[in-house]
Order: sequence, then structure tokens, then C-alpha cells
Amino acid sequence: MALHNTNITSKIYKKLSIQVSLTGFSFCCFDTLNNIITTFNEVHFDTSKKTTKIEDSYAEAFKKYPELKASYDEIMVIHNNNLSTFVPEALFDEDYLGSYLQYTTKVFKTDFFTYDKISNYEMNAVYIPYININNFLIDNVGSFDYKHVNSILVEKILEASKNNDNKKMIVNFNPVHFELIVVQNQKLLFFNSFEYQTPEDFIYYLLFTAEQLSLNPEIFPLELLGTISKKDPFYAIAYKYIRNISFLDVSPLQQRNSFSTADNQKHYILFQS
Repeated sequence: MALHNTNITSKIYKKLSIQVSLTGFSFCCFDTLNNIITTFNEVHFDTSKKTTKIEDSYAEAFKKYPELKASYDEIMVIHNNNLSTFVPEALFDEDYLGSYLQYTTKVFKTDFFTYDKISNYEMNAVYIPYININNFLIDNVGSFDYKHVNSILVEKILEASKNNDNKKMIVNFNPVHFELIVVQNQKLLFFNSFEYQTPEDFIYYLLFTAEQLSLNPEIFPLELLGTISKKDPFYAIAYKYIRNISFLDVSPLQQRNSFSTADNQKHYILFQS
């Protein structure tokens, strides 16, 4: 989707991507001529202040980063929440967006629904964007396109599965929730977002999904992304029950920036936007 104002600038080969949520945001600047990331920052809000409007939290943070007020040829906003689902093109009807989400999340008549067309794979990502954050951004950065975080994630995972006929499970780990994806040679076999509290919650969803898809924990590969690390108890319990566990290879992505492997795993989606 795109939001536009009337500002027109000459080509300067710079792009800004902002990944937004209710607890903070991250952003990076791209040199599109050389295809490299030049700047990256991450902002966390003080969520203990329950009365603070989200727009005020963004406004306060925007004062600290002059990069957010600079000129760009392109601005991409990525909405990071678990209010999304994927619908095959053959079953998709733009007039019934809310109906696709009602079985996976609580929806209201006042919600705004939209979708990202994922043309290469004949499906659409239906989701609820943060309209209040979009409204703040249109006033502060001007025109921008926006997508859901899972649209980018799934498309990149599918691209990487080309010519691989083995079924693979990928987990994108976030605080409070994680996305679980199963792919096979550019086919999306499974996608869901699960909320969790304990390592036992985490391994239950992994093993239950594996069982439903007839995946043998002794055989199928599990690749991890996001905020999880080897020191994490969530990693330890997955390692206990699943034989072939590793972190997704981000070395091709690292060629475009100077950040650590952990940063590239944590910000895999933002860095590829």
C-alpha cells in the first residue's frame, strides 16, 4: 500500500525503511546506488507510561534522529504485529478482508484491513496496519509505501527455498510472539503466529506443528531468526527435542552492511526491505 503527499524531489539514491510497532521502532538508511545499508538505529519506548499516546512516543523519538527528517527517493514503512494471515489468490476477495482474519485474531468493525499482493507466489497477506502511526508518519516523513512485516519475511524465505525439495521449518522469534513457517521448494506449507510465555509453550507449538505436517523431529531442519540466541532457554529446549537446529544463514545479507551476525538475524526483515 502507498500513502502520498505532493512533495517531489530529484533522485538522490537514498531510501529509508522504518519498522514500526507499539513498543518502539527501528530504521535503516540505504544507499541504493551501491546497494548497502549506511545507518541503523533501534528505539524502545517506555511502556510503563500507560497514558502516553503512541503518536507522542514517536514524536519524541523523531526529535533525536535527524536521519528521519532527511530527503529520500523512497520510504518504506513495515508494520510489525501478529495481526496477519496469508490467502491464496484463488480464494482471495478484496471485499472480505476482515473475514480472513476473524479466525486467527480478534477483529472489530472499526478495524482497517488491507493486504500486500505477493505476486510471485499467487497469494496475498491480509493484515491490520497501525493507522495512527501511519497518520503520524504522513505528517512527518511525507509519502511512503507500507507493508506487513510477514509479507517480507515469507517472500524472502520462499525465495531462499528454491530448488530445495526438503521441507524446512523456520521460526522468527520476537518478544511475546513468534512466527512459524514451513516451506518446500517455494511452496508455503504452513504459516502461523503464536503467543508464548515459557519455553514449554514454544516447544509445544513447534512439535505440534511438526506432528500435524508429518515432520520427524529427528530429520527436518529447523532454522531460527529474530531475537533468540544460543544462550536462550527457548533455544535450549528446541535443541533438546529437535536434532537439526541452526540459525538461518545471513551471510549474504551481511555483505550489504557492517553489522554483526546477531543484528542481521534480529533485523533480517528490516535489512531486506
